[in-house]
Amino acid sequence: MGISPHHVGLTVEDIDRAKAWYADAFGFAPQLEFELPAGVRGAMLRTEDGARIELFEVPGSEPGLKRADPPLAMRTTGFGHVGLESSDLDAAFAQATAAGGVAVWEPRQSPEPGLRMAFVHDPDGNLIELIGV
Repeated sequence: MGISPHHVGLTVEDIDRAKAWYADAFGFAPQLEFELPAGVRGAMLRTEDGARIELFEVPGSEPGLKRADPPLAMRTTGFGHVGLESSDLDAAFAQATAAGGVAVWEPRQSPEPGLRMAFVHDPDGNLIELIGV
């Protein structure tokens, strides 16, 4: 039995705003858009390299962990952050912040040898880790 990553799912306040930001910041494009019962709107986004994020807009959704920094996110059980890998960390960080992402940690050395990391918030306050060289 083989297991490999498929996608991460995020509930957002405004799915159209989130789709536009993930497209501008990282090149995600809609792969599938759908509706579920109770007025739920969804979209699976995908990059050319195959990374996928599924977005949900759910009427009456409750706010969760927002605008956390990495240490605070680690102290919260459950979702902490989404990690995305880039071949050019500095360019990915610059593009994400130029698209309206909020810088949390500027690019710096990662605990993983040979890699660097940075963190940004998406427009809904979700913590996004960028990993690269």
